[in-house]
Amino acid sequence: MRFTIVVQGGPYTSQASLSAWHFARAVVATGHEIYRVFFYHDGVYNGNSLLTPPQDETDLHMAWCTLGRDHGCELVVCIASALRRGMLDDGEARRYEKPLANLNKLFIVSGLGQLIDGAISADRTVTFGN
Repeated sequence: MRFTIVVQGGPYTSQASLSAWHFARAVVATGHEIYRVFFYHDGVYNGNSLLTPPQDETDLHMAWCTLGRDHGCELVVCIASALRRGMLDDGEARRYEKPLANLNKLFIVSGLGQLIDGAISADRTVTFGN
């Protein structure tokens, strides 16, 4: 079975991101596929390469990066949500003349069309957060 996962909560402000990550790990552990993870609203903060959690907490940013890299699933952040929250890749930082980009290069900036495509291309779409 192929899944698209939508994460709407920030990594340390709600349980949504951690729950989604545990779900994603269970999906791949049972032999299923993750087509795409779409980060929306505060969920875009999961792509922040500057996050530095305490050593005794799960590093959700790195956890998502490892999942995406090891299992070949796309990690997509909503461009509108990302821009509102100051989450920029290299291209958007140049476009808006900002001094730096803080979005990890494993994350792709795109629009809601990628969410729709994910829902159409997957057998199931599961959303975490409100």
